[in-house]
Amino acid sequence: MLLPRRNYNLFDEFFDNDFWGKGFSKFEAPSMKTDVKDVDGNYELSIELPGFNKEDITASLKDGYLTVSAKHEENDDKKDENDKYIRRERRFGSCERSFFVGEAITEEDIKASYNNGILKLTLPKEKESLPQPPKTIAIE
Repeated sequence: MLLPRRNYNLFDEFFDNDFWGKGFSKFEAPSMKTDVKDVDGNYELSIELPGFNKEDITASLKDGYLTVSAKHEENDDKKDENDKYIRRERRFGSCERSFFVGEAITEEDIKASYNNGILKLTLPKEKESLPQPPKTIAIE
């Protein structure tokens, strides 16, 4: 049985070491580091999305779930006069995360802004429903 040969790379071994923890490995998928704060009766989510442009980010609301996704594709092709490649680089990254916010929240309730790689979402807390006493039904 033939196994694919992996080229030895000193830096891969160095950064894949447990000492460095998650995030330094080249095999690590992009993640959305998120802080949630309680501010004046609202929730404020601060989501780190470095390297993404505002146009790369979407936020949607469905069935009580707020889903934030980001997708970025970059091509940097440079050629010399004879169309011979000097360098070709491509990068692609995407990530998605969902938060349950409750079914009473609508798109109009959510405010969003993006600045310096941080997406801020502000949404009201879902109102707690008070227990309702049982209601009787008249039988005819």
